[in-house]
Amino acid sequence: MFSSTGGAIYGSVDEPARESSPLLPVSAYGLAKRSGEVYLDGWNRIFQAKHVTLRFANVYGPRQSAALEGGVIAIFLERLAAGEPTTIFGDGTITRDFVHVDDVVRALLLAAKHEGGVFNVGTGVATSIADLHALCERALGVEAPPRFGPPRAGDALHSVLDTSRAAAELGFTAAVALAEGIAATAAAT
Repeated sequence: MFSSTGGAIYGSVDEPARESSPLLPVSAYGLAKRSGEVYLDGWNRIFQAKHVTLRFANVYGPRQSAALEGGVIAIFLERLAAGEPTTIFGDGTITRDFVHVDDVVRALLLAAKHEGGVFNVGTGVATSIADLHALCERALGVEAPPRFGPPRAGDALHSVLDTSRAAAELGFTAAVALAEGIAATAAAT
């Protein structure tokens, strides 16, 4: 099984990305994951192996550290809880598909029973970074408007996954709603 990325491997998309969508990564992370997939594709072809690749959306959950390769939810929650300023890069309209770690674990267990293939693991729901910030504020019971900074190179404008293949072949559908997941993550911090 290979843990890849759906959030970075497709680049910016106009509609939820399917596993057959063009792979146009715009970041070093996305390029590295694509390279891993190419290597695994070759290995499977040469040795008739049947690895499963899961392309995860933006994963979040309890104990995720903002100091390590932490996602934006961990960063917002940590800074808001400490009374520190938060920054949104761009105008807040960038969208992402956020999937809770509990859903990711379920997808991994379901995929372990499958013989090969590539599957998107996400919610299929696009959330703007501005709306995400508001959810983090609400979860902590604070009101702390973010600062806005210039857009960052390598950030796709829109990233959301079509998870219908995972639903049909693995029986996976995300179960943790974003507001619920953020509240649980904030409570665990």
